[in-house]
Amino acid sequence: MSGVFGEDSEGFLQFDLLPVENVMSYDQHRHPLSRSPITLPASPELRLDIISPCSSTSSHSGGLLPSTLPLQEHKHALPANRKVMRAGYVMTHFPLDFLLRVVVNVIQMGEFKVHRVRFFDYMPSAIRSMAFNSHTERLAVARADGAVEIFNFADNYFQEKLERFHSLLFTEKIPGSVDAQVIAGRNGRSIEALCWVGCRLFSAGLDGEITEYDLENLRPRYSIEAYGGPIWTISGNSQGTLLAAGCEDGTVKMFEVLEDRIQFQRNLSRQKGRIISLSWHPSGAQIAAGMMDMIRIFDSETGRATHRLLVDRGVGTSKSQEVVVWSVAFLNDHTIISGDSAGKVQVWDGLTGTLIRTHLVTKWDVLVLAVSQDESSVIAGTSEGTIVQFQFISSTVGQEDKLWVQTRTFKNHSHDVRALVHTDSAVVSGGMDTQLVVRPLLDKVEKNTQESALCKIAFPHRNLVSCAKKAGLLLFQFPDHLELWRLGESDRHGTPGESLPVKRKPEKLIQLKTKGEDHICCSALSPCGSWLAYATVATVRLYRLQIISNDVSIQKVSKLPRELKSVHQLCFSSDSCRLFASSSLSSVVVVALDQKDCKYLHTLKHNSGSKQPVHILSPSEDGHWLATANTDREIHIFNLQKMKLHCSVPAYSSCPTAVSIHPTSGNLVSVHADQQIFEFSLKQKEYSEWSRQLQRQGLHPLWLQRDTPITCIAFNPSNPAHILLHDVFMFCIIDQSLPLPEAKTKFFNQITLRSLPQTQRLRESHAFKICKNFQHLLSVNLMEDLSLVVVERPLEDIVAQLPAPVRQKKFAT
Repeated sequence: MSGVFGEDSEGFLQFDLLPVENVMSYDQHRHPLSRSPITLPASPELRLDIISPCSSTSSHSGGLLPSTLPLQEHKHALPANRKVMRAGYVMTHFPLDFLLRVVVNVIQMGEFKVHRVRFFDYMPSAIRSMAFNSHTERLAVARADGAVEIFNFADNYFQEKLERFHSLLFTEKIPGSVDAQVIAGRNGRSIEALCWVGCRLFSAGLDGEITEYDLENLRPRYSIEAYGGPIWTISGNSQGTLLAAGCEDGTVKMFEVLEDRIQFQRNLSRQKGRIISLSWHPSGAQIAAGMMDMIRIFDSETGRATHRLLVDRGVGTSKSQEVVVWSVAFLNDHTIISGDSAGKVQVWDGLTGTLIRTHLVTKWDVLVLAVSQDESSVIAGTSEGTIVQFQFISSTVGQEDKLWVQTRTFKNHSHDVRALVHTDSAVVSGGMDTQLVVRPLLDKVEKNTQESALCKIAFPHRNLVSCAKKAGLLLFQFPDHLELWRLGESDRHGTPGESLPVKRKPEKLIQLKTKGEDHICCSALSPCGSWLAYATVATVRLYRLQIISNDVSIQKVSKLPRELKSVHQLCFSSDSCRLFASSSLSSVVVVALDQKDCKYLHTLKHNSGSKQPVHILSPSEDGHWLATANTDREIHIFNLQKMKLHCSVPAYSSCPTAVSIHPTSGNLVSVHADQQIFEFSLKQKEYSEWSRQLQRQGLHPLWLQRDTPITCIAFNPSNPAHILLHDVFMFCIIDQSLPLPEAKTKFFNQITLRSLPQTQRLRESHAFKICKNFQHLLSVNLMEDLSLVVVERPLEDIVAQLPAPVRQKKFAT
């Protein structure tokens, strides 16, 4: 059903239900869905969003502050099958178990009409493990779906790569990152442990295999069977020569780290229970293993167990209940610290095997421990979402004897904390609530600075949404399927801030599932909506689409050029006649498309010598240029008419997060992980005067203090001076015709400007116009009719889909 809205005398919206066309769903082939009522929320407390493209623009000098109107209670009885999930959300059952989530809104914002899309049900995966390389300042994060994300702590937490077990898939990014490269995962695969050995990254999981990753080509280099059943933990010695794996069968298996692979060396003395956690002594002579009810200390040379440390069950615990030692840490002074399922953090003397001290920190499990590099601080993560810090300090002023004392408790998570990293100045944590949290230790950083701000990373900064701006289509990427949606329509015009009536609702046209176990690593939709492409770690698929009214056909292109392999990113040219695919060795494959098939044209290569993958592809509107950016912080521009390198942008110290070529001036605009903005002239092969002025004056402090990266750059054809940017939390228009804001200027000044007279408003306006009315932006696209398509994923919708957290006792209950 479709809602037709009008405005009553009191300014509220009211609606009647009218029949509309069938909604179609496709799973490789066409499956028509029968009519079914879509029930709309009808309550003054609920907000109804309606998607609908609009053609005209309105010139409005006010700020970018949209508003919505409450809905009047509907006078008719609603169907009995109505399920109102949350404010603005309606779930309606369709045949074939298809759930259509209808959440749409059309508002006029400043110069644009906006389609607010909230039916992309992206759901991030829980964080299972982390590993930090202090030498390279790289953080590796493993998720429950097999994803491995790599962040650069030296570059504003830029997420450089994301890999999945046996293939790298979807990536999430932290502040300062952009479209991350992915090698897709596989169904049923999970990672239980991560480990750096030098600059090499290893993972292990319950399938009993150890995998090393090729970080240049973003794929697993190889996997080796440990032959010990599921692997619960892995740990490398500080010398980088041995890798230990704790297995289900009670063995600790030692692997020698060779130049090109690892090789099994021997087993340590076999135990009766599974090995849950491992920690090497810094000397490499001993290794501690956490098990059920005990900790074993092994001599790494002889393989024999030298000590057995019995872990008590705690007061009031049944004797039949085992205690799981989830995590151990072996310090340089032979102190062993353990965390267990009885909620205890215990300190042991590793030389004598005696218990020194017990800290009861929770009634639930202590799941993970992490130690600072100088071994003066230990943090413990619990299953109730808290993080407890212990410091090795004197309990009394003036005394020299030091003890492990509980000093702080943090609460940044709603669910289990499964992974922790303790850097010199911050605590990095992750768990079941899917968020990666960077919490600075205020005694280690200067207060009231960017470094002292808490940072939560909840959303991917890799683009999971493709838009056919000439056809009004959206492509949503999930791990194992794609969804193609057609936007709704409205034939009405309104005033700024007004919600518009919907003429046609959005429709899900196709659901395309992948074959096999490999997940999707990248996808693209051509601007005209006639081509769809996606890639897994093993293959590339290309489809020809025909959409005429409600008739949709999809045809697979059977023969693809052999050069289309090992693809990291896909992108179509603006005329939809070419497909660009970033491949191995930082190269880009160019393929020509016609009505029936595709033809290999050329492989674009630069001469910098970098082998790092291309994570950004940006063709120009006129089809003359292609800009690429890789994780070596390089930006190259290729001439597509001559099929050769035109020039390279001078290298900057921070990785580019978004790159785009201006359709009028031909200048390239780039934004980097440290929030710096540059404009480079392709004709002059130098930075533009506007860019030089920006660098001389400097960006506003409030812009530089943002901790989320710009992930998209676009331009307004009706006003060449406008640059459109967005990150997860805001949409921005930079007007190059206006002066840049001074450091002391009020940065967020749109509301103030609207209250000023026209002459004073012009005098106090600056180039940056910020809108924060959208909730957690996954994508913003400017359509051919100059309307904006904004894809949102409110964080509360993700939280609502998480499993229930551990029950916590509240005060006075």
